[in-house]
Amino acid sequence: MGKISPLAPKAGFPELNSIDGVRFSSACAGVKYKNRLDVMLAEICDNSSIAGVFTKSATRSAAVIDCQKKLLSVKSSSGPFAIVVNSGNSNAFTGKQGHNAVSEICSKFAQELDIPEKNVFSASTGVIGEHLDWKKIGAISKELVVGLSPRGLDKAAKAIMTTDTFAKGSSEEFAIDNKTIKISGIAKGSGMIAPDMATMLVYIFTDVGISPSQLQKIVSDLNEKTFNSITVDGDTSTSDSLMVVATGKSGCVINDQNPKQLQQFKQALLRIMRDLAHQVVKDGEGASKFIEVNVSGAPSFSSARKVAKSIANSPLVKTAIAGEDPNWGRIIMAIGKSGAKVDRDLLRVSFGNLLVAENGWVSPSYSEEKAAKYMQNDEILIQVDLGLGSFKSVFWTCDFTQEYISINADYRS
Repeated sequence: MGKISPLAPKAGFPELNSIDGVRFSSACAGVKYKNRLDVMLAEICDNSSIAGVFTKSATRSAAVIDCQKKLLSVKSSSGPFAIVVNSGNSNAFTGKQGHNAVSEICSKFAQELDIPEKNVFSASTGVIGEHLDWKKIGAISKELVVGLSPRGLDKAAKAIMTTDTFAKGSSEEFAIDNKTIKISGIAKGSGMIAPDMATMLVYIFTDVGISPSQLQKIVSDLNEKTFNSITVDGDTSTSDSLMVVATGKSGCVINDQNPKQLQQFKQALLRIMRDLAHQVVKDGEGASKFIEVNVSGAPSFSSARKVAKSIANSPLVKTAIAGEDPNWGRIIMAIGKSGAKVDRDLLRVSFGNLLVAENGWVSPSYSEEKAAKYMQNDEILIQVDLGLGSFKSVFWTCDFTQEYISINADYRS
């Protein structure tokens, strides 16, 4: 790991709440990296629920395919479960050998933990197209099991990193009907970030009680508002995995019968997922600025999303922001090519609160000097009002710098 992103949280890695019913362990298998953690194991208690969302890439990895199949069989609260993750090799586009590697890894940890193989989920992240030496991971399976601890989530966050410059974590504690609820999550991701979802691995754990079907519904919905609304470089990964685990150990059961409780939980989970999504963008390869694209006034959500995504993915917009150039014409270009319904004369574009364009032309109040000064901020807000309706969408991205090119020229992914 080289220098840390200038957008990394100033307070460093947060203290994560331990989640009753989950234990973690990390170790060095030497999959790609030497003398660093590169495999994590999570052991999840009986009667837990698990949900997940994965990449829709046509070339998704063997581990993703395996997880998707296994999740389909989780019909009711069950468990115990296990999650095994390695970094350094994505085991994607590796043919039958890749599927065999997943099977061997899951079988090995099922034996060590004495649980069904169908309850072991795996993930891999790193170089595409190279065979994964699963025996290296199998060789440290006993070490990982012996090292399981409720306080091991911070090391797990480091074990799943590839080109990341900082480990990513988020945690929250709140009360529902006098019961304390805890949520903690970790994520990795830096490049090849674009819906759906990104070259991301995200694992979130909570102690609420909730059915797998209800949890899956919530996770799928919140994913669209968080991880599916970020982009670094517009490239969709083969290995995206978001998994959320609920152990039920808090004694608080969430269901449709109590909408207030359900909403409290959803909002807390949304905050965790949004925080982790923002951290991924702020660790975008070579990033120096965090950008929020806020589109409103659209005739439909689809239109708003198309415009926001088009702006967020535009290399010309992102390089202009890297150069602190308030080149609003590039935003107009990105809006025009989005494929959404747009009326030139109704458009309003702003940098932060600085109105840039309106009525089909530059705003009379626009100040190039003020706009240039605004672009010096670490966080940039681009606001677009289409003036055609009431729908809105938001995307988060980062700028493109010379360092992005250097990182991806030097690292094979």
